Amino acid sequence: MAKEEELGEDFSYLIRVANTDIDGLKALKTALTSIRGVGNRTAIQICHQVNIAPSTLAGSLSKEQQEALRETLESYNQNVPEWMLNRQRDPESGDELHLIGQDLRMVFDDDISRLRSIKSYRGIRHAGGHKVRGQRGRSNGRFGLALGVQRKK
Repeated sequence: MAKEEELGEDFSYLIRVANTDIDGLKALKTALTSIRGVGNRTAIQICHQVNIAPSTLAGSLSKEQQEALRETLESYNQNVPEWMLNRQRDPESGDELHLIGQDLRMVFDDDISRLRSIKSYRGIRHAGGHKVRGQRGRSNGRFGLALGVQRKK
């Protein structure tokens, strides 16, 4: 009970931003990383654009600050350098984008299905459920029933 009195009566334990629930008890820079497509560096950059200290508890933000946070997330790709974006030179549109949330998941799935349809090496590896980026597959990351060495009878 004492903790609730310290937090204040207008404290929000959950904040809804970009179709994601954000934990209000975490620092804002940590809480923003629960949004898909927002990492540590992006979260700190967003905090600086909104003029909120990154160590502020996410639940202590006012309604105006929460709205400013949402607007900053929507216009993030116009306010940062190109190298900070997660979708540079999009193959379909050629635009510089920073995707977050469900949009990132959909574009990721579309890219993998495109690789599978053109039967590229990466697409075949994705389709088979194997390692895609050249990692070792003989001894590590194996799955299935026939693992290990069997003795001769």
